[in-house]
Amino acid sequence: MPVNGIIGKKVGMTQLFDSKGEVRPVTVLQAGPCVVTQRKTAGKDGYEAAQIGLVEFVKGKRINKPMGGHFSKHNLPPVKVLREVDIELDGAPAGGATDGIKVGDKVLVDIFDGEKFVDVVGTSKGRGFAGVVRRHHFGGGPKSHGSMFQITGSIGSSAFPSRVFRGMRAAGHMGTDQVTVRNLRVLGVDKDDNLLLVEGAVPGPNQGYILIRKAGKPPRERRGFAGATTVDPLKASKKKAGGKK
Repeated sequence: MPVNGIIGKKVGMTQLFDSKGEVRPVTVLQAGPCVVTQRKTAGKDGYEAAQIGLVEFVKGKRINKPMGGHFSKHNLPPVKVLREVDIELDGAPAGGATDGIKVGDKVLVDIFDGEKFVDVVGTSKGRGFAGVVRRHHFGGGPKSHGSMFQITGSIGSSAFPSRVFRGMRAAGHMGTDQVTVRNLRVLGVDKDDNLLLVEGAVPGPNQGYILIRKAGKPPRERRGFAGATTVDPLKASKKKAGGKK
């Protein structure tokens, strides 16, 4: 399936031990199953893409009439979450029948077989109205008695220009932003349960919807720079220093 991504959910975090006995922080992702709900073509829409939906139970009354007609047109079950993903043509003519994508096709976690890195797009946790210390990591004022610690301080100008400049870092709404984490290493693919194990943290809460894509710019897998053969300089220096003693 030449589809570049899949919709999923964040299950939670755990840890795994690698072959060297080192602990790896792991995030478990429920990747799919998804179904292709629409095929975007360059001739009709101006670009090549595929609209996919996460297959999960949704009541019919939760879908409005336009979306209900969109699904019933192709005899598809109603879905709640829709996303557009890129298409890997692999030399096939764009929009043709030979590209292997049509409405109703399933998109499963097996599209990440052989992939070493993925990009994950999610929505960060909402923090409500936050001050400058928490939102922008300000140092604050003196913490002694009688001092106002977590305040912004003076931000305006005097006679000129007598206004607050646009973009001033201040207190305000924090969180619920679209966050993309790039180049998370794939540690395992479970095709039976549609699970994907990636190393590191993923934005958003547990059971939050995410979009998992193949890495757009994966790191260079070269000896001494990245990959399993890389030697950690900090650990190597400590080991060498211990040997001298």
